[in-house]
Amino acid sequence: MRLLPVLAVATLVSGCLFDEEPEVVRLSGETMGTTFNVTAIGTDVDEDALAVAVEGTLAEVNAKMSNWDPNSEVSTFSASTSTAPTEVSDEFAFVIAAANDVHEKSGGTFDVTLGPLIELWGFGPRKPEDPVPSDADIQTALDSVGQARLLTLNSENGTLAKSDAGVGINLSAIAKGYGIDAVAGALRDAGIENYMVEIGGDLVTMGQNDKGEAWRIGIEKPEAGAQNIQLIVELDNLGMATSGDYKNFFEQDGVRYSHIIDPTTGRPITHRTTSVTVLAENAMMADAWATAMLALGQEKGMELAEEHNLAVYFISRDVTGGEDAYITVHSTAFKDALGTN
Repeated sequence: MRLLPVLAVATLVSGCLFDEEPEVVRLSGETMGTTFNVTAIGTDVDEDALAVAVEGTLAEVNAKMSNWDPNSEVSTFSASTSTAPTEVSDEFAFVIAAANDVHEKSGGTFDVTLGPLIELWGFGPRKPEDPVPSDADIQTALDSVGQARLLTLNSENGTLAKSDAGVGINLSAIAKGYGIDAVAGALRDAGIENYMVEIGGDLVTMGQNDKGEAWRIGIEKPEAGAQNIQLIVELDNLGMATSGDYKNFFEQDGVRYSHIIDPTTGRPITHRTTSVTVLAENAMMADAWATAMLALGQEKGMELAEEHNLAVYFISRDVTGGEDAYITVHSTAFKDALGTN
């Protein structure tokens, strides 16, 4: 296993030294179509047992939440043509309930039934010659999107039903965060009190790093093909997720189309916000809200962040300052969480 020196969305920055060198275990691998990295710090750490616990936890999460596994619980539910209430696992119901909460509070901007629009816009085995979708095609896809209308979760009975046989669920904007939290739980069960768990650039931390300081995480500048740091934050017992539109897009006839699609319009976002970082009590909610906030953009997103006391950091393109000029703003809760001026 190997630890990537630079994470996809966040970069670990070293602090000062301990009086005594701690025992550090680093685990890495692949999961959910991306990479994972775990740093666990303690004494008398059984690395082999910890590796088994982490791999086992990730296997369980994938078996329920992975859209890459055709036999997973979410894939099986999506493939089913039944509209009757279906019994689902407690974990699956927990994630859907969280998704419903963000869906409602974001005015439908976060939506796990977005699949038809993602496929329509070609994210992703899209070919350069593929045409931009027509208004009629977008409207047809929108008819199959809307989790509040199409999905019914009964938490008491542990069932989930869809109102249309063709409805599918894509958990890619929330399951990664859930997986991070699940691995963090496995570390705590093993007695680890200082750790960082990262999957695909999103992460959660607890305690201190191996230098005896707060975990210092760098938020990337939104520059395709580069990994420069925009801001360094110190985290303890917080989940963090960043969503950006600068690495996955296509251009056609001089128009840039982001992979972030607004489910209320059925079209890629067109505002100037290019990166959003969210801090939350866990990685799952940070993951979901980062996606919702990027779809909303700085103006609407900031209003929502203040309304719901969400810790959010926006990076937007400065159209008056050139191609690589940016404007940054943060919510009150983000400032409070980090002591940011």
